[in-house]
Amino acid sequence: MLRQLSIVSILLFAVSAAVAFAEAPKPGLKGPITITSETLTADNKAHTALFERNVVAKTEDTTIYADRMLVFYTENGGQVSKIDAGGHVKLYKNTRVITSEKAVYYADEDKVVFTGEPRATDGDNIVTGTTMTYYMGDDRSLVEHSKVFLKNRKDGK
Repeated sequence: MLRQLSIVSILLFAVSAAVAFAEAPKPGLKGPITITSETLTADNKAHTALFERNVVAKTEDTTIYADRMLVFYTENGGQVSKIDAGGHVKLYKNTRVITSEKAVYYADEDKVVFTGEPRATDGDNIVTGTTMTYYMGDDRSLVEHSKVFLKNRKDGK
């Protein structure tokens, strides 16, 4: 009975640590981040949390969907330092949608690097490339080997 109680206590600690870092405000992210998934595997020694299946990460102005997200957090304070997302990644921010097979968010630079056929759409306009780097704070992008499709406006402008 004592062994079962110890195992439950350890699991509750792991989950509470993962929830604490996921709910706290982060530098570079606008507001707190909430992450939901079907499964969560927390590793407090490695300072990581692996969210799998139907993963959704939301902040005040951004939502990211993926099949899996590995979240790295700092030892002191549990601040998110990096998010490695993979499988059917979709980022929604305002009217912009960016899709790819892989995306890595770097908190210290407040940027997301998309690889695996990245594609950005804003209305009818589309940008593709081999790698897209989106600097979230500056709202600017760097696209390698880009191809841009701009919809012609009817008014001729």
